[in-house]
Amino acid sequence: MSGNEFRFFLSCDINLPVTFRVERLEGNLPATKSSESQVSCTTEDRRAELYVECVLYIDGAPFGLPTRTRLESTGQPYCWTELITLSTKYRDLTAHSQLTLTESGANFFSPLPVSSTNEIVTVWDPEVGRINPSEHKQIKLARSLTRGIIDRDLKPSSNERKSIQRILKYPPTRTLSGDERQLLWKFRFSLMSEKRALTKFLRCVEWSDLQEAKQALELMGRWETIDVCDALELLSPVFESEEVRAYAVSVLERADDDELQCYLLQLVQALRFERSDKSRLSHFLVQRSLHNIELASFLRWYVAVELHDPQYAKRFYCTYEILEENMMKLVSGVGGEEDGIKLWQSLVRQTELTAQLCSITRDVRNVRGGTQKKIEKLRQLLSGLLSELTYFDEPIRSPLAPRVLITGIVPSESSLFKSALHPLRLTFRTANGSSCKVIFKKGDDLRQDQLVIQMVSLMDRLLKLENLDLHLTPYRVLATGQDEGMLEFIPSSSLAQILSEHRSIISYLQKFHPDEDGPFGITATCLETFIKSCAGYSVITYILGIGDRHLDNLLLRDDGRLFHVDFGFILGRDPKPFPPPMKLCKEMVEAMGGAESQYYTRFKSYCCEAYNILRKSSNLILNLFHLMAGSNIPDIAFDPEKGILKLQEKFRLDLDDEDCIHFFQDLINESVSALFPQMVETIHRWAQYWR
Repeated sequence: MSGNEFRFFLSCDINLPVTFRVERLEGNLPATKSSESQVSCTTEDRRAELYVECVLYIDGAPFGLPTRTRLESTGQPYCWTELITLSTKYRDLTAHSQLTLTESGANFFSPLPVSSTNEIVTVWDPEVGRINPSEHKQIKLARSLTRGIIDRDLKPSSNERKSIQRILKYPPTRTLSGDERQLLWKFRFSLMSEKRALTKFLRCVEWSDLQEAKQALELMGRWETIDVCDALELLSPVFESEEVRAYAVSVLERADDDELQCYLLQLVQALRFERSDKSRLSHFLVQRSLHNIELASFLRWYVAVELHDPQYAKRFYCTYEILEENMMKLVSGVGGEEDGIKLWQSLVRQTELTAQLCSITRDVRNVRGGTQKKIEKLRQLLSGLLSELTYFDEPIRSPLAPRVLITGIVPSESSLFKSALHPLRLTFRTANGSSCKVIFKKGDDLRQDQLVIQMVSLMDRLLKLENLDLHLTPYRVLATGQDEGMLEFIPSSSLAQILSEHRSIISYLQKFHPDEDGPFGITATCLETFIKSCAGYSVITYILGIGDRHLDNLLLRDDGRLFHVDFGFILGRDPKPFPPPMKLCKEMVEAMGGAESQYYTRFKSYCCEAYNILRKSSNLILNLFHLMAGSNIPDIAFDPEKGILKLQEKFRLDLDDEDCIHFFQDLINESVSALFPQMVETIHRWAQYWR
């Protein structure tokens, strides 16, 4: 290791049993109250049979059987020097795990909390953080203008070329060492034709040195144009130079609207890292939105939600005003049918609609009685006091799909879900005579769900670009506030409901796609769809670290497509102890014919293929999450750096494609054989029964 470089491992990734050493007992045992017969015994007699009992506590409850050291009876000081290995693995420990050590197998005194032990004394080094004058001078000489004339003709040797290629493969989260930074700077001229090297080179620049910054900016202008993925990295908080960020925006201008919409959520968050309220990035987003109604609608919503952030409210409000001002100036709208004023008013009416839905939700919740009475109240409101919602005065652009014009709500087809928040399930009429169904939630922060579904949609796009369609269901989600939002309603049934009514997934699919000659009595197309969707979501939920999976948030469509909902825990967080690395329940495996069937083998093949395809885009996904570091999404805001590192580890960038296939197959086998998740599922079903 060199410089400040160090390596560490996350405990959640250590697949080793908990191991520690019990050395000796120090100090005197406290006196204990005992009977007269016991008082006659000396302290030495009691200590003559001494051992240490170790018990692991997880979330305040003992877990597993106690483990004891050997019996030590040699007298004081008692010395065991014994290695204790528990059956629990490090990766299964929660943040609140505790290890209790009790002498003599009986708790003569309450175990002392950790805080009562000797405090760690910090010894300050006065030279820490100070610049080494010799090293600083050497770097300045190496990067001087005169040195730049010599460096133009330098070519890396074979070993240096290998080192450079290794550096270029680093993920964007990797910090370069001093030697690596010097190596890239030394051969900067020969690297100008390598577009992947630009972001790494810009990380080597000492931007506080005006002379060095000027050199870097001149080279950046002559460098091979980078990809859009790398441009996203230049918009992260790592790069503060306005020129660098402006260059990144110029690269984004080459992206088409569909690709830009894939990154729009992160680009809005990147406004936090700009140096001014009216930045080039803000101007770019507004100008592109003026020519695409979907970009305009989503940009307005993404910015409006951030107006509640007191630290950046002014900046986002400035972007909101620029969007409004520019759109009102349009002579004709995006589609050529509306002028700018009418177009903006149609977007504002979306907010008015959601405000009315919030009011309806509150009124329905206050109704005493069961779910049916609340549904009756909902339909009564829509047909009576709020009858203007049945037929709008003017069509409103759907917040979820702005190209769709909705004309009113159908009261008879509207309902609500049986849950604590009572989300509304609404059916809207559309201008073309059809209908669309949405779910409206009040009291739940949907920004995290919105991010996850955006990632599912992006990964679906990446897989399809490689001709792999896994029949995913990236339904639309839009947070319209900090605690409210809309979701697209997809007709489906939860696995819990399916197993309760049909006993198995196969029986359910036989109802909709029977085929006596097909596998398991269903059509081959339906089974293939089920297998592919299972593979897709197994890989995606593993990469994103989706937690809290149970049979109620696994849904199945009539055509065999399985998909996940409710993403309250991501990036490795999970309320359940000992979650399996992959979210694959035994009922899904049974529907494929079991772990020995050819269909299960095909499932594993799809998983490995999808995993390797997504690994190729790891930098893109990491960059998008890095741009979300400043957001108020719960599982990212909690510890952004740790969350992104967990995401990076899931890609196993240290392995090649062949090794990754073996790794992922082992991961699947380990997850399928996990017994504990089945126990937790039973407990969850009990809780649902009494809700």
